[in-house]
Amino acid sequence: MSKRKVKDASLPVGECVTQVQDILRERFCRQQIPERPEGVESQHKHLLELLKRTAVHGESNSVLIVGPRGAGKTMLLKSVLRDLLDEKDALKNLLQVHLNGLLQTDDRIALKEITRQLHLENVVGDKVFGSFAENLAFLLEALKKGDRSSSRPVLFVLDEFDLFAHHKNQTLLYNLLDVSQSAQAPIAVVGLTCRLDVLELLEKRVKSRFSHRQIHLLSGLTFPQYVQRVQTQLSLPTDFPDERFAKDWNTAVKTLCEDKSVEDVLQKHFNSSKDFRSLHMLLMFCLSRVSVAKPLVKPADVLEASKMCFTDAKANMLHGLSILELCLIIAMKHLNDVYEGEPFNLQMVHNEFKKFLQRKSNSMYNFEQPVIMKAFEHLLQLEFIRPVDGNVSKTQREYRLMRLMLDNSQIMEALQKYPQCPTDVKQWAMSAFG
Repeated sequence: MSKRKVKDASLPVGECVTQVQDILRERFCRQQIPERPEGVESQHKHLLELLKRTAVHGESNSVLIVGPRGAGKTMLLKSVLRDLLDEKDALKNLLQVHLNGLLQTDDRIALKEITRQLHLENVVGDKVFGSFAENLAFLLEALKKGDRSSSRPVLFVLDEFDLFAHHKNQTLLYNLLDVSQSAQAPIAVVGLTCRLDVLELLEKRVKSRFSHRQIHLLSGLTFPQYVQRVQTQLSLPTDFPDERFAKDWNTAVKTLCEDKSVEDVLQKHFNSSKDFRSLHMLLMFCLSRVSVAKPLVKPADVLEASKMCFTDAKANMLHGLSILELCLIIAMKHLNDVYEGEPFNLQMVHNEFKKFLQRKSNSMYNFEQPVIMKAFEHLLQLEFIRPVDGNVSKTQREYRLMRLMLDNSQIMEALQKYPQCPTDVKQWAMSAFG
C-alpha cells in the first residue's frame, strides 16, 4: 500500500486507524480464496478430477454441489477453477458460462446471457430459431475449432440451480444435460444449490439425463473454531506499518474474544447462522465504530453491532406510519387473533376500527372512507399486507382478501418504540378483544 512507511516507524493514530479500516474492509468485503480449502479436501479432489476430464480430455459431465448457505460451495468451485486453470491445456481450451437462477429467470434471458458470455452475438445475428434446443445447438456448433474436428469444452455453472427447475418445461436444464450426456460437444454442467431435495424438483426426462453425481458440503464448524475465526479476521497482519499499534490492536482483539458478553453475542450469531458473510457483516459494523478517539474495538461495540444485525426491518418501518395506518394494523391484528389467521378485507378492517372508535368519547380518530382507503393501499405498497389471490383486479377494492405479513411480536415491539403513541391505541392493541 502506497501509504505504508517503514515497518517500525510510529504513525499518527489517525493514519493507523485509516489503515486498519482499509485493510479490514478489504478483508471483509473481498473474500480471498484460501490457498488450500480446509475440511473439503476430498470434495475438492473429486470436483477437480471431473472438470479436468472435460477441460483437458473433452469428456462431458454433470454434477451438483449441495449444502446450506455459507457452507463454502462457491469457494470450493472457485478454488477448483483456480487450480484447473493452472494447467496450460485447460486455460487454453475451457470456456465458462456463469448463470444465476435469481437473474436468469426464464430460458430466453438465460440464452441471451449464454450468447453474451460466449461472445457469439455476431454469429447468431438476426437468425430465427424454432426452438431453444436449435438455438443452443447452433451456439455449440459455433464453438467448434478451426479444423471442425472438435469443439472447445464449455463449463456451465448454474448458481441457485433449484430456481432453474421452475422454468417452463425445464427446457434449459433438459438441453444442457442432454448435450452433456450425448457426444455432441464436451460440456460440464455444475449446479450449486441449498436444497437437499433438488432432484425431486426435476422432471423425469431431465432427471434421466443427469449423472446423479452430488458433492455435499456440510458445515462442521465448532463454536471455538468460530471464535478463532473472529479473532483471525479482526487481527492485523505482521507487515502493518506501525508495529506497536498492531501489537496493541491484536492484544485488544484477543482480550475481546475472551470477554463473556462478547462470547454470548457470538454464540447467538453462531446458532443463527454459520455463514461467514453474516459474520463479516457483524465485524464490519464493529469496525465502523472505530475512530481516532476510540481506536480499539470494545465489547460494547460488538453488542451494538449485533443489535444492528438482528434489527427487524419491518418493525422499524412501522415507526414511520401515521396513527391511522397504525390503527388499521392493530385492527388487522385483532382480526387475525379472532379468525386464527384467515384472510380479511378492507371492509372487515374498517368495521373493527369503528368498534374501537365507538368505545371512545372523543372523535380525534374519525376519518373519511377515502382517507382510510388511501392508508390501506399505502400498507399494501409497503408490503405489510398482501393479496391472497394474485388476480385482484376483478374484485372491488373494499372486498379484496388480504393477509397481514407481520406477527404480533413485531407489532407490539413497534408500538413500544412508536414516538408519542396515544395510550388508548396501545391499550387497544394489548386488549384481548377488538
